[in-house]
Amino acid sequence: MKRTLITIAAAGALAAGGAAAAVAAGGDDDATDTPITGSALEQAKAAALADTPGRVTGTETGDEESLYEVEVTRADGTQVDVQLDRDFNVVSSGADSEHDD
Repeated sequence: MKRTLITIAAAGALAAGGAAAAVAAGGDDDATDTPITGSALEQAKAAALADTPGRVTGTETGDEESLYEVEVTRADGTQVDVQLDRDFNVVSSGADSEHDD
């Protein structure tokens, strides 16, 4: 009986440790963000700034909402995510909820 309890406790500890490692590895979306580069970067910046005046403070390709995402910080400090399709047309824009804590 005692050996069974020790085995169960050890298995539970290993399972909990593995789950914690999986959460730690996959919990930060920023770790997998791929910035826009090359001529696409210049086109994406121009399209985003035409929609939302400010300064570009981040970019991402392959975003879950569109092909390109450009983060624009307005003069008042608010941040807007501008979503662009493959032809650099704005498909949506809205407050950056990730930074609205």
